[in-house]
Amino acid sequence: MTLSIFYIGDSAELIASLSGFPDPEVSFAHAADGMAASKYLKTGPKPNVILCALKAPGMNAFDLHSDIRKDPTYNHTAFILICDEFREDLFKQAFRQRIDDYYVLPMDDIQGLISRVDFLCNFRLRKIEGPVYHMPFIKRLFDILVASVALILLSPLLLIVMIAIRLESKGKVYYISKRIGKGLEPFNFYKLRSMRVGADAELSKLAKEKNQYATAQQKRGIDYTLPCEKCAGLPEGQTCSTVLFIEGHEICEYWYKKQKQALSTTFFKISNDPRVTRVGNFIRNTSIDELPQLLNVLKGDMSIVGNRPLPLYEANELTNDDMSKRMLAPAGITGLWQVKLRGQGGVMSEAERKSLDNDYYDHLVGNKYSFLFDLKLMLMTVRALFQKDSV
Repeated sequence: MTLSIFYIGDSAELIASLSGFPDPEVSFAHAADGMAASKYLKTGPKPNVILCALKAPGMNAFDLHSDIRKDPTYNHTAFILICDEFREDLFKQAFRQRIDDYYVLPMDDIQGLISRVDFLCNFRLRKIEGPVYHMPFIKRLFDILVASVALILLSPLLLIVMIAIRLESKGKVYYISKRIGKGLEPFNFYKLRSMRVGADAELSKLAKEKNQYATAQQKRGIDYTLPCEKCAGLPEGQTCSTVLFIEGHEICEYWYKKQKQALSTTFFKISNDPRVTRVGNFIRNTSIDELPQLLNVLKGDMSIVGNRPLPLYEANELTNDDMSKRMLAPAGITGLWQVKLRGQGGVMSEAERKSLDNDYYDHLVGNKYSFLFDLKLMLMTVRALFQKDSV
């Protein structure tokens, strides 16, 4: 099947790379402004993907995305936002608006972009047509019964814990964050607050120093002394891209972005997090902080057993070929990787976690669902609740 790409923007480098892409199965069309783009989208063949610059003459990418999503003939067309720089506010807006991906110029790995586009097209087809997995009636009935009974029986404990949280530190006793569940659907995720107020401000520093999934190289960060592979072939004094001045060092933009991409890690988990309060440490070690998610189960956002619902930034990193199927399984309070993680003292690689997420999905598709398998994971969870490490 031919992969048709339509780019709206004026990046000469991107136009040259896509128009000259050697694969005959990839076709490319381009419009420099909103008027030309509108004409093409109305009269031309429907593209598989639209790469759209944030702003082009007579057009705004967010407005265009809203317009084409109103047209059902574009249900299977992926939409990628193209920006000149990474901005967190734009990234969050793109995610809220359900834009499929966010790329920053310059793009040095065009083959990687094509692979990503190909995946997004296939994933959007699956997402619109519906996932292979459907919640079995017995699983949903079990979720409702367990969540209802547990909330009734545990309500006195929850009340005591909420009072303790409020007495130790000011602020709300609960915590709500946006998570991604089955089929990339966002929902409000409930937990009891286990950290002091203002803990989010310390996140970036801790992510570098204490992330369990980060390697030693990732914790060291960018190596400014390492010579750029592209600049090495240029005459002395010339660089392959704009020179950046960061923390007293000089580094070309290409080499900085390439190292940063190589150092990135999808998952984020801190061992012995210094932001956690004394009450928070107790409710984390006993998983009491997770009990409000029983409300998520009753609402249908989650199941008792499933793949852990991901924060927005993790979900964005995992929508690739290797991990797409874990997104089609239900989000769960407990599951394979949680049991394995706690059973081995809180130590697990990112690759192991990804593999276990996919393994659980494999237990659901077709006629493979086993109520006894879910029950086994629940019993293993009870056994692993008390642990030495705060993770």
